[in-house]
Amino acid sequence: MKLNRAFATTWGLLAALVLSTPSPASADDYTIDPAHTSVAFRVNHGGFASIYGLFQDVSGKFSVDAQDPSASEFDVTIKVDSIRTGVDKRDQHLKSPDFFNAAQFPTIRFVSKSASKEGDGLKVEGDLTLHGETKPVTLVLTGGKVGEFPKGTARTGYDATATIKLSDFGMDGMGALGDEVVIMIGFEGTKS
Repeated sequence: MKLNRAFATTWGLLAALVLSTPSPASADDYTIDPAHTSVAFRVNHGGFASIYGLFQDVSGKFSVDAQDPSASEFDVTIKVDSIRTGVDKRDQHLKSPDFFNAAQFPTIRFVSKSASKEGDGLKVEGDLTLHGETKPVTLVLTGGKVGEFPKGTARTGYDATATIKLSDFGMDGMGALGDEVVIMIGFEGTKS
């Protein structure tokens, strides 16, 4: 009888301990804040100098798990039609079938496949779909500050830079434009 009582007491204590142990933190979900997100690019023009531009319409969502970075996920979509270089005629040409072909391929999308801790940030590997082609791209995200802005709105944000080749995405024969494009990204998300 004493053995059964001791057994029941032990199991009762173990059950209480398990039930009272806090569960591991889960990922925090964010929606991209387009007002505090920039996707810019730099490409060489004929070997003379770089041309800079940006995409003004960026949306998406991401999840960050501080305890388990491998559980973090990113899904970002850019509307090609939102490209701006400061010259309207050039912007229209870039949207045409000669370059991005915005009518046939209206979006650029990055979807993560894996994430890991990298210094104070994250290394995110994923698929970039551009001009109807999907290729692997790795982003090293720096930042990750978590705070409130404005008061009552939880947010975080990151910066990243990547270099891609247009020819990898079926954009060959780009005339005077160089094949390599440097992409500079700064994005913030508000907690869902």
